Amino acid sequence: MWRRASLLILLLIWVAACREGPAEPTRAQPARPPTPTLRPAATDPVARAPEVVGPTAVMTAPQVDQAPLSPSLSVGPGVPAHVAAAGQRLLSDRFAGAGPGQLSLTMHQGRPLSRWLLAPAAPFATVRDGLTLGELQAAWRGENRTLGRLVIEADVAAALALQWGAAEASTTQLVMPGQLMEALWAARPSWTLVPFERLRPEYKVLRLDEVSPLDGDFMPGSYPLTLSIGLSGEADLVEAFRASWPGPHSNYDPGLLTRVAMSGVTGLTRATAYQMEIRGLTAPAAVVGPVLAGADVAHISHEVPFAPDCPPPNPLGTTVFCARDDYLALLNAVGADVIELTGNHVNDWGPDSLVHSLALYESAGMKTFGGGRNLAEAEQALTLSDHGNQIAFVGCNPQGPPGAWATSQRAGSRPCDEAAFRAQIAELDEQGYVVIATLQYAEFYHYAPTPQQRADFRALAAAGAAAVSGSQGHHAQGFDFWQGSFIHYGLGNLFFDQMQMLGTRQSFIDLYTIYDGRLISVELFTGLIENYCCPRAMTAVERDQLLQAVFAASGW
Repeated sequence: MWRRASLLILLLIWVAACREGPAEPTRAQPARPPTPTLRPAATDPVARAPEVVGPTAVMTAPQVDQAPLSPSLSVGPGVPAHVAAAGQRLLSDRFAGAGPGQLSLTMHQGRPLSRWLLAPAAPFATVRDGLTLGELQAAWRGENRTLGRLVIEADVAAALALQWGAAEASTTQLVMPGQLMEALWAARPSWTLVPFERLRPEYKVLRLDEVSPLDGDFMPGSYPLTLSIGLSGEADLVEAFRASWPGPHSNYDPGLLTRVAMSGVTGLTRATAYQMEIRGLTAPAAVVGPVLAGADVAHISHEVPFAPDCPPPNPLGTTVFCARDDYLALLNAVGADVIELTGNHVNDWGPDSLVHSLALYESAGMKTFGGGRNLAEAEQALTLSDHGNQIAFVGCNPQGPPGAWATSQRAGSRPCDEAAFRAQIAELDEQGYVVIATLQYAEFYHYAPTPQQRADFRALAAAGAAAVSGSQGHHAQGFDFWQGSFIHYGLGNLFFDQMQMLGTRQSFIDLYTIYDGRLISVELFTGLIENYCCPRAMTAVERDQLLQAVFAASGW
């Protein structure tokens, strides 16, 4: 039995060997580590980590590139949107990847970065000219209601509230940017506080403690409505940010500001010239001279030609006018820069006298528009550049008489080709000029403009003129705003002898403020002519009466 079993086992071994074939030479095989055996994860938080049988398995996470960290900027309440946006741009452009850090823009705190100038203002049709800081703050608190309702943009109110506390809700109307002008006029009597760069001619800037940001000698550092915008954070980061800050450093830059003084009718003849001979050639400039000379550009509309053979003045003379050459001293005394020649008396002494006048003006460094040696010259715009502002003067005479008009062969004033005049204004506006258009219109002896006068002046505003001025007005007239443009239908006499009625003695000088390529404000100097020659400043009562009359005539 054992023998049979042994034979059977030997037979099976032989069969298996036959199937495998001859043995191959053995080759060394690399050792394989045993498969690690992982135990289930422990649910007990203090359980030991799983044991691994054999060598430890190392699991490597995929590599992910991480952007370097950058500082962040927070913005506090009341910070102007354009300053916040400039800060974010600088952070993205110059400090991306500079490492972590936190910066904060806040009103009235931190290292000074920018300043924000506010101006107290009211609707243009406001008689009041100024107030004190105490009155202003009392009105803010609702304790002084003589100014009327406070209408203010929300961001400005937020900035001031950090210093003065919240404005009295019952007397305050908050509006969004772009809504202020309409809301302010609708709430009359009313007042506001406007960032300087948001001023527009429809607002009357009120003097604060006898100071206005429109003054030529204005000092923003001592002005109580100059607000500080500061930067806080890590000291090194703050200093680096401030060193890289491109601006805005302020919303008020005197290097972008031009003041233009526009006046009414001047005629250095007849009784005015007679008084000049008696009192001194520059006597009429005693009061208004500094007003005109204080402007960057002073305008005079002189309707009378200079003539070498002009006789001594007759105070009771006719309406054929001339001026003696030495009377140019008065125009020099007021700092005249621009002479308008649209007047209907420019050829009273013959076209050659106008050519002679042009030579006198040129020798004195005065520039002219609205008239010339021929029609082509008379039609040319006068373009000026001042403090970065491009300004264009254009004017024409629609009334004549025909003998006053220039032709292709004769000197004179520019006749009005309405379509060509409007096209010229539109082209200058398109080129970036602040256009001041004047009209030697029909003469009316009342404050209110006529319906046709309104239509004709508004057409020039619609064409693109920033301001339209009635240079014909011997009698002061009212105002208008049309499509964002300022219109004064008649400024009255400046140096002329019409003393027969109050309206011909009342005199305006309009003081335009042009800022960064835009007309932003118009101030009104009001004078009263005395002794047939010499305007003086109106008293407070006289000024109030005139402003009330012209505002009413303007439909306000």
